[in-house]
Amino acid sequence: MSNGELAIIVVASLVGSLVKSVTGMGYPLIAIPIVSLFISVEDAVVVIAVPNTAANLLLNVHARAAARETRDLPVLAATAVVGAIVGTLVLVRVPDEPLLLALAATIVVYVVQFVRSPSLTIDPATSRRWSPVAGSAAGFMQGAVGVSGPVVAMWFHGYRLGKDAFVFSVTLLFLVSGAAQALLLLATGEFDRDRSVAAALAMVATLAMIPVGTRLRGRLDIATFERLVLALLVVSAVALVARSLG
Repeated sequence: MSNGELAIIVVASLVGSLVKSVTGMGYPLIAIPIVSLFISVEDAVVVIAVPNTAANLLLNVHARAAARETRDLPVLAATAVVGAIVGTLVLVRVPDEPLLLALAATIVVYVVQFVRSPSLTIDPATSRRWSPVAGSAAGFMQGAVGVSGPVVAMWFHGYRLGKDAFVFSVTLLFLVSGAAQALLLLATGEFDRDRSVAAALAMVATLAMIPVGTRLRGRLDIATFERLVLALLVVSAVALVARSLG
């Protein structure tokens, strides 16, 4: 990769990591579409996989005190791993466009429903019934197109969790699915010299922004935090459509 392409990866990682540190999501969603304008989508997915996993680990540990406020995480985590393995195996075999457009349409439906009914909540009985589907879908999207944030964010936004509980929940799901993806990419020899150098630079940029983002999150009230997550979902829908259209 050229120096210019590496610089783009670093800048995209700085911005994506800042947003992720505040909301628990957004790094691949922001970084991959930007980076894939200059290198292939497959290269972008591989390069972002390892630093994103590291970010999820650090943010999850930071928010671990809120673990008792969450629910359904064991089932979600287990099914996310399975979905990530399947998704990674089809990464180079299935076209991205139908998956991205379907995900964007799902986001639009969810946001419209939430705006119409601001008290929209996923009750415990419903979440227990559908959590295996949500976990599998999140893992599959992570493995196949490198973006599971919208699926996970929609699901946990419906739980109406506190800030740290939300971050703990989403980063745990991202962590298990992302780790499965990263390990499989390593095992299948996807990290050549260029990708390894780019991933290392992205890692440095990502880790540098995490303390900044976590401090910003502490200053937000829950209403502002929820609106920020919802806004990020809207941005994600636009980004997914743009990416699917090339």
